[in-house]
Amino acid sequence: MAEQYFSAEPSSKDVRRTLHVTLRDHEASVQVSNGVFSGSRLDLGTSVLLRHAPELPEEGDFLDLGCGWGPIALSMAFESPNANVWAVDVNERALDLTATNAADNGCANVHIAQVDESSIPLPQDRQPKNATSVPESLEFDAIWSNPPIRIGKEALHTLLMAWLPKLKRGAAAYLVVQKNLGSDSLIKWLAQALGAEFTVSKYASSKGFRIIEVRHEI
Repeated sequence: MAEQYFSAEPSSKDVRRTLHVTLRDHEASVQVSNGVFSGSRLDLGTSVLLRHAPELPEEGDFLDLGCGWGPIALSMAFESPNANVWAVDVNERALDLTATNAADNGCANVHIAQVDESSIPLPQDRQPKNATSVPESLEFDAIWSNPPIRIGKEALHTLLMAWLPKLKRGAAAYLVVQKNLGSDSLIKWLAQALGAEFTVSKYASSKGFRIIEVRHEI
């Protein structure tokens, strides 16, 4: 589990497999591998998020936080081809898979970037091949994430507070979290940590998961 989320260079053998998936009514063939979150299928939580998250803006800067092999980033890119989709992860193999899957499916608007274990983007000279550093001043028109709950509360809080404040005013993030892994307590914590400029609420529930909406008010 630790390697799955927070190993920059997974020690497991990189064995690529092909999956055929449906991402918000778009068919895609993708590569998956070991040492990456949900490396053999489309994760149920991600599937719930993609089914229930609202329609995206036609353009802007979007963020897939903790991209894994890229199902959320690809969904965003398919739905809004005029947007810039930023896919970030600590895991180099995950980023390579996302870049490969984006290229194979014609999603030229997906940009990958690696972050360190404190969720801070690595500088450009330390980014892996085909990656770029997220501009420090960039604000996002949408953030979607199946966040890595099992990394522990402190690391999770650090991750979310590094990125959610980067929402533009009027924009929203949608996070999918299992009910039995603390989704309701996370809603309360986020509301307190983000302060009065943000509203945090339950957006939807399905199959044992909650989708949390975080909105930066105008």
